[in-house]
Amino acid sequence: MRTYDFSPLLRSTVGFDRIEQLFRGLERASAENSYPPYNIVRKDADNYRITMAVAGFEEDQIEIVATQNSLKVTGKSVEEKDATEGQQYLHRGLASRSFVQNFELAETIKVVGAAMENGLLHIDLVREIPEEHKPRTIEINKDKLIENKAA
Repeated sequence: MRTYDFSPLLRSTVGFDRIEQLFRGLERASAENSYPPYNIVRKDADNYRITMAVAGFEEDQIEIVATQNSLKVTGKSVEEKDATEGQQYLHRGLASRSFVQNFELAETIKVVGAAMENGLLHIDLVREIPEEHKPRTIEINKDKLIENKAA
């Protein structure tokens, strides 16, 4: 396993103690199983879409749970013997195993909807920046000096 030194990235940051943990989590996630395959697309500056290939799954077999900073997609397949009773496969190329896929979301990303179409699960996300976190201009007061008073 490769180890990366993130200290050059952290030199000019203040209050980002979690950022190295996030990088380490991404490193671990890339090494884990990537079933089912998925795409993450940025539609525009504030809208994203995760598309997962879930061929063979019905809507009632998939559970999507969004928490504060994560998204968990779980697929529960039908028991093997129940689904294949009386069938003989000559080739089995469609995976039919259960899965759990976790995505770590930024604090400003919210899940707004999900839909299935032609064996693809689409999960729509939007970035909602609270008003207090948006950039604001600070005016410089020429008339008054700000005094630092001891409490």
